[in-house]
Amino acid sequence: MSDEEHEPSYTVDELAARAGVTVRTVRFYGTRGLLPPPVIGARRVGHYGPGHLARLALIEELQRQGMTLAAIERYLEQLPADLSEQDLAIHRALVASWAPESDEEITLRELERRAGRPLTEQDVERLAAMGVLERIAGSEAFRLDGTLLRLGVELLDVPIEHETILASRTVLVEHARAAAQELSRLFRDEVWNPYRESAEDPDHLSAMRSLSAHMQPMVVQALLTAFQRSLREELRAAFRSR
Repeated sequence: MSDEEHEPSYTVDELAARAGVTVRTVRFYGTRGLLPPPVIGARRVGHYGPGHLARLALIEELQRQGMTLAAIERYLEQLPADLSEQDLAIHRALVASWAPESDEEITLRELERRAGRPLTEQDVERLAAMGVLERIAGSEAFRLDGTLLRLGVELLDVPIEHETILASRTVLVEHARAAAQELSRLFRDEVWNPYRESAEDPDHLSAMRSLSAHMQPMVVQALLTAFQRSLREELRAAFRSR
């Protein structure tokens, strides 16, 4: 049996629900060529896969950044045609890295619709441990980080203990905060302060302000690339030693 046959398959309604958009939006993106056509199965029903979902999530993120459809088309045309869903998710993470936080309040029923599956109390606790959502005090609703929902739902089926998720999150948050603090100190002491103190060249000062505003996406991309390489090397070494 081929790998494609093992992949999840969604109807257009299921795809729209998981992406948090309308069926009309999915069809519109398809007519514009932003989404590849579905695989037509029995009774002429179109079936979409994880790649469609990842690409749709990227399109929605680009729109949240204020890009026009024409600009999104140009952006997608520049991407390699054989990008995996994981590659598309990385692109989306980079795009979202400089977007303002956009937490939303959501009910359990809507959360399950977006997740595409029923959620047990244990599932909700695991999603909370991963930072995907948090309970709103005195309410049955949740505060959701929609950018993390898809990944969080996928991780629900990975056999990882709740305590391990919490420990992993603590490690990542602590190291990320330390890296952010050190990079901010380095930029402030070695780049920003010398130009601010000299104040002799307005053009340079303006350039520094511009660089400061654009640092976050550049740093995020550098950190992500470094982390991917380091993790790959560590996993390779760990399994080679067994």
